[in-house]
Amino acid sequence: MARPRSRVGPENVRQFTVRPLTVLTGIVLGSAAATSFGLAATLVVFALLADEHPQFRSELPLLAVYLGVFLALTALAGTGFIGLARQRPWRLWAQAALWAALAGLAVLYSATRG
Repeated sequence: MARPRSRVGPENVRQFTVRPLTVLTGIVLGSAAATSFGLAATLVVFALLADEHPQFRSELPLLAVYLGVFLALTALAGTGFIGLARQRPWRLWAQAALWAALAGLAVLYSATRG
């Protein structure tokens, strides 16, 4: 009995090009998602320990603000990444929103910590 032929070959392989902006957006997406997770975990721990350590209670509002900001940044980066990866017509608007949000985050950070 003959074995079926594999469909693997150069004619069946998709050609992908690496687009630098897509890679950079993916890095921002991963970083924002990881930061969001870290902030959420920290918020939960601080909320649980707020009775035992009153200094944690004063950090909760700013921590919650930063968590919201990074969740929004993660959503924008995800939208921008999908737009670039799938070559959607709205991808440049998504990129503009992402980079504006990053600039806004820098301003927020310098205003609260500077």
